[in-house]
Amino acid sequence: MESISTFDMLKIGVGPSSSHTLGPWRAAEKWIKELEGTELFDDVVGIKVYIYGSLSLTGKGHATDYAIMLGLSGQDPEYIPIDHIGTIVARIKEERLIEFNGKKTLVFNPAEDIVFKREFLPFHANGMIFEATLHTSKKKKSTFYSIGGGFVVKEERKRAKKNLEIFKTFPFPVTTGVELLAFCEAENKTISELVLENERSLRTDKEIDHELQRIWDTMLECMYTGCHTEGSLPGGLNVRRRAFDMHLKLKDDNPYSNPEEWLASIRKTEVKFRQILQWVSCFALAVNEVNASLGRVVTAPTNGSAGVIPAVLMYYMVIENHEANFEHIKKFLLVSGEIGSIFKKGATISAAMGGCQAEIGVSSAMAAGALTELLGGSPEQVLMAAEIAMEHHLGLTCDPIGGLVQIPCIERNSMGAIKAINAAELALNSDPKDAKVPLDKVVQTMWETAKDMSSKYKETSEGGLAVGVFLSDC
Repeated sequence: MESISTFDMLKIGVGPSSSHTLGPWRAAEKWIKELEGTELFDDVVGIKVYIYGSLSLTGKGHATDYAIMLGLSGQDPEYIPIDHIGTIVARIKEERLIEFNGKKTLVFNPAEDIVFKREFLPFHANGMIFEATLHTSKKKKSTFYSIGGGFVVKEERKRAKKNLEIFKTFPFPVTTGVELLAFCEAENKTISELVLENERSLRTDKEIDHELQRIWDTMLECMYTGCHTEGSLPGGLNVRRRAFDMHLKLKDDNPYSNPEEWLASIRKTEVKFRQILQWVSCFALAVNEVNASLGRVVTAPTNGSAGVIPAVLMYYMVIENHEANFEHIKKFLLVSGEIGSIFKKGATISAAMGGCQAEIGVSSAMAAGALTELLGGSPEQVLMAAEIAMEHHLGLTCDPIGGLVQIPCIERNSMGAIKAINAAELALNSDPKDAKVPLDKVVQTMWETAKDMSSKYKETSEGGLAVGVFLSDC
């Protein structure tokens, strides 16, 4: 029973991976708070970090070491200027010193003090052990796990009781699709209205609107940046950015100078039928090209799948409804967050645990359901759309070449967005009573598939494309 908010499922952070970048970053922050809470921070004279399992096997390609250094330095992934990242990391490597939480200078050599260990810890595939050497020469260790989507836990789950208490305070505590539909029917509310009531138990309306606006602004800026940046992505694969060229071919001559004006100009553009999917692909590619270059994105529900939801929301705003405003954006994000939380509670959103079905599949389901509500679908049709989208991602593996969130990850966001739109249209033109597979059953099946899937296809770079394509061929 987890109290999962929309703002848990949609987090602002830095790419390329929510589990391998944002999670370790947040784990470093949590460790520092733990040291401060036990009044040990001032006694620390040395630090070492051990990285295990999937984090270790693909950590270099996911900038896990960068994230840990930045987290240990006291930097915030939501607000750090992106162009400062390389400078901070380079300084640490060159000087072999780190400003621990920005408060004290410690000797720190990343090549020796961040240790990549191939073995897996028992609780989760993404394990980390932070070790502090105190002035007494004693060592203090703490273990964290990055469980996907930027969520970080300790094995003993000390916050589990508190999380349960918060869950109980929700006016509509939802764990499954069946429960969600029952609440909607009993209260005669849409899914977005129901979710908004739960959010109100945690925040004021002003706070909710402010945070949702900030999430949308980040998504829009990310798409804008991706569509206006050319060249190749970092990492060694020499992947050429495609959103820039696609955007250049699709856009017209309407002038603009910022993301908001850009959105307005696209809405004025006459879009031909065959260009609709090209625009959707362009939006999705733009986001994940920014993500792959350590840019700022919104985990939705992960960084690797960050392009699906903004691409589908942009589809609604530039194709379906030119009059769409913040209230439409708000509904879309609230619905998508709730659908994502059902998958997280009933299965996983971690590729290291479930393959890419847990990332692109979940994001496609989230977007499909949210689009369905905006297009006038009933709560039953919303869940039907989410089920359809996931059903056609079941079994999708995670095998990125070179451990980089580039091939096939970037293109998969385009595919996931298009499938979401298709799923919404199928649901809107169907009677939910005729549906053979309920959402909860596909959630359960996704989890069973995840458990049956070979570990080499779960973000380890030990199977599939990751070993079938040589880096020298790229």
